[in-house]
Amino acid sequence: MTDRRTELAANLAAVEERIASACAAAGRKREEVTLIVVTKTYPAEDVRLLHELGARHVAENRDQDAAPKAAACADLDLVWHFVGQLQTNKVRSVASYADVVQSVDRLKLASSLSAAAVRAERELSCLIQVALDAESGDAGGRGGVAPGGVEELAAAIDGSPGLRLGGLMTVAPLAGPYAGRQQAAFERLMEISASLRAGHPAANMVSAGMSADLEQAVAAGATHVRVGTAVLGVRPRLG
Repeated sequence: MTDRRTELAANLAAVEERIASACAAAGRKREEVTLIVVTKTYPAEDVRLLHELGARHVAENRDQDAAPKAAACADLDLVWHFVGQLQTNKVRSVASYADVVQSVDRLKLASSLSAAAVRAERELSCLIQVALDAESGDAGGRGGVAPGGVEELAAAIDGSPGLRLGGLMTVAPLAGPYAGRQQAAFERLMEISASLRAGHPAANMVSAGMSADLEQAVAAGATHVRVGTAVLGVRPRLG
């Protein structure tokens, strides 16, 4: 465990340096960017070590892994982000522990999250996942709603009890006009965010960038970056 703690500490420090350097290069303050450590497939013990090392935001993408892990770490002051594609049959469970759901991409999901949040007497911050490779009316290859569908979904979230519209999320697309152009993709997301904030000024979160492209996300203006491998390394997977 001591070796694992040392490994995580070194990795966190390296990621922190990358974020700080990217902020400096972009003329931004370091505190403008929040690091979310994506702990999917890694055990609760790692989450506890990360907390000891100062991490406060963690993310999961599968409810079957996240729910027991969140329960095992319920005594820690952590903000839990759900970042995976979410089926409506998992909504009730996710609403019981997630503080932020970053992958809201359809009206039916928003409605289900609202009902579950009210039932659990919780408020969930919701980010709309934007698919920059999607044509209007279609889903993207990695999930998400086409840019043209953002406003309708934002209005639905804004008007739903138990939900708070937090902002936008994207994953750099593998197809379409932004394939291989991460910074351009993230800059486009910032344009969509500016339009969203015109009518929803509190929806100021922009979650973009992962281990391989966090610098481009910071340069574009992202407020949150989601980093897994660069912090946790490559280890034998659970299950």
